[in-house]
Amino acid sequence: MGSIYLWTKVVHIFAVIAWMAGLLYLYRLFIYHVGYNKETSNARMLEVMERRLLRAITIPAMLVTWVAGFTMLSLNPAFLSQGWLHIKLLLVVMLSVFTMYGARIRRQLAEGNNSLTSFQLRVLNEVPTVLLFAVVALVVFKAF
Repeated sequence: MGSIYLWTKVVHIFAVIAWMAGLLYLYRLFIYHVGYNKETSNARMLEVMERRLLRAITIPAMLVTWVAGFTMLSLNPAFLSQGWLHIKLLLVVMLSVFTMYGARIRRQLAEGNNSLTSFQLRVLNEVPTVLLFAVVALVVFKAF
């Protein structure tokens, strides 16, 4: 079991890194996107980049993160009794919802129905960083 668990952990960590990179870049693209008229070639290029980033990297990495995480829990169910893991899972759910919110923003930008300002998107761009910091701190310190 040890080797399978460790390889699953490697996949989990790799997927988290890809997910967070995609999520942070996605919201940065949104910030650039709101500065362009929907009909410009730059706006159309950003739409393609946003769609590909979300569909090819961010969402698949999120799903692999979840699968690898649940696989690790099935291999070591003792973690389920530890409070820090419950908080971590709540934060990961929040990150997942935030990812789906990004998909909604992408769709609205593509349709020309976005109501968010550049400033609002800049604030939203910091959310994954704060949540990720909390997740990493929980994993490292296992405080609860």
